[in-house]
Amino acid sequence: MITIAAAAYFLRPGALQPWPAAAVGAIVGCLIVAFEARVRRISLQRLLGAAVGSIFAILGAYLMTLVLGQAFPDNRDTVPFLQVMILLWMTYCGMVIGANKGEMLNLKALGGMFGNEIVIAKEDLKILDTSVIIDGRIADIAETGFIEGTFIIPQFVLRELQLVADSSDSLKRNRGRRGLDILSRIQKNPDLHIRIVEEDFPQVRDVDMKLLELAKLLNGKVVTNDFNLNKVAQIHGVEVLNINELANSLRPVVLPGELMKVFILKEGKEQSQGIAYLDDGTMVVVDNARKMISKTIEISVTSVLQTTAGKMIFGRFDERVHTAEKVAAALHYNP
Repeated sequence: MITIAAAAYFLRPGALQPWPAAAVGAIVGCLIVAFEARVRRISLQRLLGAAVGSIFAILGAYLMTLVLGQAFPDNRDTVPFLQVMILLWMTYCGMVIGANKGEMLNLKALGGMFGNEIVIAKEDLKILDTSVIIDGRIADIAETGFIEGTFIIPQFVLRELQLVADSSDSLKRNRGRRGLDILSRIQKNPDLHIRIVEEDFPQVRDVDMKLLELAKLLNGKVVTNDFNLNKVAQIHGVEVLNINELANSLRPVVLPGELMKVFILKEGKEQSQGIAYLDDGTMVVVDNARKMISKTIEISVTSVLQTTAGKMIFGRFDERVHTAEKVAAALHYNP
């Protein structure tokens, strides 16, 4: 920036005065630095694709401008404007299309200096948020091999985890340390590819919004268990992998009329209700089971309710059937 400003000060492009010329040079230097910072985030595939696309577009635009110049040789007002617009338009389109198609290039096939280039598909990028790291289930899922691709861990998520781990609140401190332990466990998995990215968005303060901006930039998916982040991501058009939705889809299917055995843990809100939980955490609300607390009983499923928080099962306990079974068992034991 200083070099370009100094060169503009002495060379005075456009016959400008020295100081206005230096200001123009400084602005050009700022634009170059901003462009360099943007290019650093782009993969080599996209850069090559953009370069090839823009070259072909410039050649096509040049041929079109020649045709316009030959067709309207006397028009000195509109034709030059159209020629410039065609050149800019086709160059931009060629650069954008080439960058998008550049992801299809296999640089390893070229060998040489391109042999070590890591090729990562868009759909393989999975960005972890703070809540899913602290939750810990993502490490178990990754170890099973059901999730493939590259895990992206943003630097601002690591900072938030560090702040939580250093909190004066013991509960928050334990959660933060658990999140750091989960990250260490994920990094030690040889079957996973982990990348810690430095991209940040200083103009955005909220960590969730930073995640969405990063997902847009990298064309990745956000892995979370935060219900609110899931809804906001849908509004912004960002794909989300919700761990809670995965857990709900893996819960066993129960149909009305089926019999199942449950352990009544506590009383329910309504009179005569008892509450039980399945091994996966699904709540079971049982009518006529208040008196059977701390006992395992057989119930008949009456209905199943699917909510945003998970699945709830409603059942009924028939005390008469239970008493008859006890009597039959006693008679069988003492004939």
